[in-house]
Amino acid sequence: MTIIQKAYDNWSEIYDSNKNKTRDLDQKATKDMLSKITFDSVLELGCGTGKNTEWLVQKATQVVAVDFSQGMLAVAKAKIKATHVLFIPTDVAKNWDFTDQTFDLITCNLILEHIENLDFIFRQAYQKLGNKGYFFVSELHPFKQYLGTKARYETEKGIEELEVFVHHISDFTDAALQNGFKIRELKEFWHDEDEKTVPRLITFVFEKND
Repeated sequence: MTIIQKAYDNWSEIYDSNKNKTRDLDQKATKDMLSKITFDSVLELGCGTGKNTEWLVQKATQVVAVDFSQGMLAVAKAKIKATHVLFIPTDVAKNWDFTDQTFDLITCNLILEHIENLDFIFRQAYQKLGNKGYFFVSELHPFKQYLGTKARYETEKGIEELEVFVHHISDFTDAALQNGFKIRELKEFWHDEDEKTVPRLITFVFEKND
């Protein structure tokens, strides 16, 4: 188990209940961006405690939700009883051999700051998408990272910050274009309490360019 996995296992116990503006905004941004497109099958990367899975199962006929944290998955499974969702423990930084099927939509929320090689993720996503499939990415905005913001959670000893990788906007777009995607939409999001500061999230909808 890596340090990051252990951190998310510990975080899972309070992830849904503690104050987290990034978590809440990501949920809002996901609905905003994905309500504009149609999809039946979804591969959800980094499903966590299922905060977005709950909405995805209402939109799709099949959802495969993956995460590398057993603690996060346990919370998600306890909350979501839909028969058309499958939860799988896996590390998406390794080959995606956990399923042979292709999907209409792949979602990726708040996990790429923990993954150094974006090219690998986009290459795997391309292979798992059907014709004209969509790849949705929602991440902490690099502008926030430039100011020192990182994934963090509360412990008995105080706030624990996780080591992360900084990905510039051009890193996302270059990885997409080099792996057969076109950019359908790019949108930035601010939390209600973020007035007069840099955006908190950056989101992309990429389309497989067959």
